[in-house]
Amino acid sequence: MLNFELYNPTNLVFGKGQIEKLGSLVPKNAKILLAYGGGSIFKNGIHEQVIKNLEGFEIIEFGGIEPNPHFETLMKAVAVIKAEKIDFILAVGGGSVIDGVKFISAAADFEGNPMDILQKRLLIKENAVPFGSILTLPATGSEMNSGAVVTIESTQEKLAFGGSALFPKFSICDPTVITSLPKRQLQNGVVDAYTHVLEQYLTYPHDGMLQDRIAEGILQTLIEVGPGVVENPADYKLASNFMWSCTMALNGLIQKGVPSDWATHMIGHELTALYGIDHARTLAVIAPNLYRVMFETKKGKLAQYGKRIFGLSGSEDEIANAAIEATVSFLHQMGMETKLSDYTDKYDSSADFIVKRFEERGWIGLGEKQLVTLDKVKKIVEMSY
Repeated sequence: MLNFELYNPTNLVFGKGQIEKLGSLVPKNAKILLAYGGGSIFKNGIHEQVIKNLEGFEIIEFGGIEPNPHFETLMKAVAVIKAEKIDFILAVGGGSVIDGVKFISAAADFEGNPMDILQKRLLIKENAVPFGSILTLPATGSEMNSGAVVTIESTQEKLAFGGSALFPKFSICDPTVITSLPKRQLQNGVVDAYTHVLEQYLTYPHDGMLQDRIAEGILQTLIEVGPGVVENPADYKLASNFMWSCTMALNGLIQKGVPSDWATHMIGHELTALYGIDHARTLAVIAPNLYRVMFETKKGKLAQYGKRIFGLSGSEDEIANAAIEATVSFLHQMGMETKLSDYTDKYDSSADFIVKRFEERGWIGLGEKQLVTLDKVKKIVEMSY
């Protein structure tokens, strides 16, 4: 097992009715920026609950944070923070809103060009405005980690950043909030979380036995509850296990002491930036072909995955190949199309564009052993057409 440090200071407040604790979680006398997305929190009653439970606090509202939050929008919120002397931010939304708030938190007191946070992938370890979250859409795990992804609309880039100062101080996770979510968002949430686990699990055999078993437990739970929660999000058993699985998939626990990949995400981000395709759906397009192209380096873990998750048998090669096909079947069951041509008819130059982007950034080797070279990236994307 690799050496590791595990640090996660987020106070996760989980279950029905937990928004009632909001007033005691926000620092006393804080001046709050309430950040949210497209306004669904007004329709589902969450905004009303938040205002009720923050009675006595001074609140400035900032709405309109997009899915795949835009740098340009977030900089408007940074201006509000500075002008209004805000000292606490409350993110009410899904992963995009929480990711956006992480950037706002980092950029508000940043000395220099805030775009450097993204383009230079700076680690933010101090001088961040404290923030909490109320999760309304399970998927990204952003409610209990210190990472985020932001889109620069002007350059069509979707870039990751993070740092120890960007953990939420608290996150309220009430599974009943998913009842009003559209089916597409629930499908995306299941697949996003599932792929988060695969990025940390489908590498190569190692000695992190407990990490593997926890990862497998999350995968098995998502397979068990995913199709049902999409059809019946009001079922609390399904909703609570779905929400907790999404958090556990990316709160840092299963990544400690083991190798991880993330090449699927890096390629998928480019497809979202180029075409506006839902994040989870880009992962469904890229992941199976990445496993096919990188088969020889991943087949040991693919075979373990096939045996333990899908109960497959046969030779190592047979099980590994069948595991990829079983994954595709699950993605289809979750409503995912797995070809880029299902989402856009302008796909034919995307492989060359992405390779050029990666080359310009110096990303010449991705994955757990940096073996996803530019020629392999090109092949993966072309196989995904």
